[in-house]
Amino acid sequence: MATRDTWVSNLGFVLAAVGSAAGLGNIWRFPWLTAGNGGSAFLAVYLAIVVSVGVPGLLAEFVLGRRGRQTPMGALRSLTGSRWGSVLGAFNVLTTLLILSFYSVVGGWILRYTLVSPTGAYFAQPQQYFGAIGYGFEAVGFHLLFLGIVAGIVFFGVNRGIERVSKVMLPAVVVLLVGLAAWTATQPGTAAGYAFYLGFDGEYLFANFASVLGPAAGQALFTLSVGAGTMLTYASYIDEDSSLPRDTIVIAVSNTFIGVLAGLVVIPLLFSQGVDPGQGGPGALFVGLAAAFESLPGGRVVATAFFAAVLMAAVTSAISLLETPVATLVDAVGMPRRRATLLISGVLALTGTGLSLSAPIFQFVSGTVADLMLSVGLFAFLVIVGWMLREDAIAEFRAGAGRMGVLAPSWLFTVSWLLPVVVLFSLSSTLGSLVGVSLDLGSRVAVAVVLTFVCRAVVAVAVDG
Repeated sequence: MATRDTWVSNLGFVLAAVGSAAGLGNIWRFPWLTAGNGGSAFLAVYLAIVVSVGVPGLLAEFVLGRRGRQTPMGALRSLTGSRWGSVLGAFNVLTTLLILSFYSVVGGWILRYTLVSPTGAYFAQPQQYFGAIGYGFEAVGFHLLFLGIVAGIVFFGVNRGIERVSKVMLPAVVVLLVGLAAWTATQPGTAAGYAFYLGFDGEYLFANFASVLGPAAGQALFTLSVGAGTMLTYASYIDEDSSLPRDTIVIAVSNTFIGVLAGLVVIPLLFSQGVDPGQGGPGALFVGLAAAFESLPGGRVVATAFFAAVLMAAVTSAISLLETPVATLVDAVGMPRRRATLLISGVLALTGTGLSLSAPIFQFVSGTVADLMLSVGLFAFLVIVGWMLREDAIAEFRAGAGRMGVLAPSWLFTVSWLLPVVVLFSLSSTLGSLVGVSLDLGSRVAVAVVLTFVCRAVVAVAVDG
């Protein structure tokens, strides 16, 4: 059996976990979702979900990881004492593979833009440029190159690969974004962007709350890496002396700060150039910013710095996604890490290539499918922690938590009752939209509450009987 890696330090774990969360979800996905869903209205709902759902959900995943001391398949099987744990763990691994399949395609876009930004190759005709390189055989090539970079890091393990890279890349991302946000504030015409992003629009929120809630919930789960099993895997490498509540808060706050910071760069900058950041979907970041970079002094330098920051953020997130299936092979079958990395990377090369060649499939997978799978994964974690482990979960919460251990009962109540209702509300809303069924807000809440009680009863029968 291959020897499991560990973190050299708790700081290394925190930086790697923040790097996992603070990636493309914050810089690529967050700005255009925010702009397309009312700006400040979306931001308010998103922040509320991060605090109320994301933080306790992330802590639940950490509890499972450290308690199980394995990757999702092994940890959930041992914690539940049934084969269904293995099935759920396999679902988590499948989720990471699916997400990384489209993630590496976007990573390839970013890698290409980073390399060509010094020349300004996409400045003159940004829409046409992205249309030419976004999908097709050139996109396949850059997808494979980005995947190769990520695989090379994971190849060397947790402490010699992931931890070392995270300690360098994450601070660099923050420094570059802070500098870019300060520079953006000096540009003319950004006031409208700040007002749209930060000025609370209660009227819009009240009128569109149901339509904003789904994307905001999906973004909160996506950006915190909750529900895929990546954080469970990272937590399996930490020791009992670490405070899981403290680490969870630090990671969530740091991740949210980076996301809001990215918005302070992208949205005001686009408004200053009269560009609607909510248009263009997955390609909005590339098409919209190109117009801004072209007309700004030192635009090529700014563009290079921006895309370099996005590239580093993408790499730190992608390595966490790749680590989960790789570590699963290491734990489950004793496969050497390097062989496992090559095998999983080969699978991802094929799946990512398929998405690189089809824009409609890419958009469906990177949006609806990813959000649904993350929600299902989080719901499964909540069921295990809140309905099955309970006292063991509280004990794991308190291990190393110090004075924060007194919060364990209230956290368990949140995980057992409040979060399942919220997650099922989000799931039913997304599925309803997908099949064309429209329910008002009250009906959706009622459906979520009823489903929670039904699921609780089913689990109780399964566990007791």
